Amino acid sequence: MEGEHPTTTHFGFETVAAGDKARRVAGVFHSVASRYDLMNDLMSLGLHRAWKSFTIAQASIRPGMRILDVAGGTADLARAFARRLQGRGEVWLTDINGSMLSVGRDRMLDDGHIQPAVQCDAESLPFPSRYFDRVTVAFGLRNMTRKEHALAEMRRVLRPGGKLLVLEFSRVCQPLEKLYDVYSFEVLPRLGARIAGDADSYRYLAESIRVHPDQETLKGMLEQAGFARVRYFNLAAGVVALHEGLVLE
Repeated sequence: MEGEHPTTTHFGFETVAAGDKARRVAGVFHSVASRYDLMNDLMSLGLHRAWKSFTIAQASIRPGMRILDVAGGTADLARAFARRLQGRGEVWLTDINGSMLSVGRDRMLDDGHIQPAVQCDAESLPFPSRYFDRVTVAFGLRNMTRKEHALAEMRRVLRPGGKLLVLEFSRVCQPLEKLYDVYSFEVLPRLGARIAGDADSYRYLAESIRVHPDQETLKGMLEQAGFARVRYFNLAAGVVALHEGLVLE
């Protein structure tokens, strides 16, 4: 029934107790935090940088804005936003995982950006309603247990005229499915074992992509959460999609 919390959820292809997913996801990202950026380059052949650049361009950041980067991890987006604000405005870097947040916070400081970093759960954001001009989440939504709650929270903290941008792995076009499966379930875990010493975490990451909502389903979830003019852009033949939604009132 509406309003009830699910008792089980996905952890990759495994069905687990809903309350257990956050702990297990935390274990994955504690394990990979120190090599996360290197692995991103290897996994995507560097394409993740282009996908993030497209997201940054679509965000249309202007000095004076308040920006929330949810599940911001190693701060690729947050650092770019801080550069565009030129010291005028706010960029809040958040992540539920302390190891990832520490890496991102240190990278912000190394770049000379003195901006707040907050460890928090996206399903219960510790910010006032209608505070931010932009909310972004890049490759983090699929790891959240109750995605609809997280999207509702992102909607809550956006002011009228604000925009949500969700960059996430999605459903690849059908002709590439078999090749993509070989890469995801054979090559990727081997890379994880060789570079990060952790095949299991990268096997989970591949599985989590497969159980994440496809482009049209996620579009509907944003609309259900109250976003208007929702649209998405397929990148790399649907390997990744950028969803956008506006807050009109």
